[in-house]
Amino acid sequence: MQGTPPDAPTLEDRFTRTQGRVLLSGNQALVRLALMQRQRDVAVGLNTAGFVSGYRGSPLARIDREFEKVRPLLDAHHVVVRPGVN
Repeated sequence: MQGTPPDAPTLEDRFTRTQGRVLLSGNQALVRLALMQRQRDVAVGLNTAGFVSGYRGSPLARIDREFEKVRPLLDAHHVVVRPGVN
């Protein structure tokens, strides 16, 4: 019987995996980008934070939901997400 390799990518680690492949949608890639930027900054000794804003229903459909799904992870990486106001 063929099993899943131990390093096979899963949906659960799409934002935290540091090696190998990850499975991402376009919106998830943008969320991961915000997290990765913070990690890169910390690695070179910078104390930075991220800020993401936009209005709900923007052309990037549902990106606000992707950020909301991982709010605790974003908080841990000092990434703030606030909806814009028109």
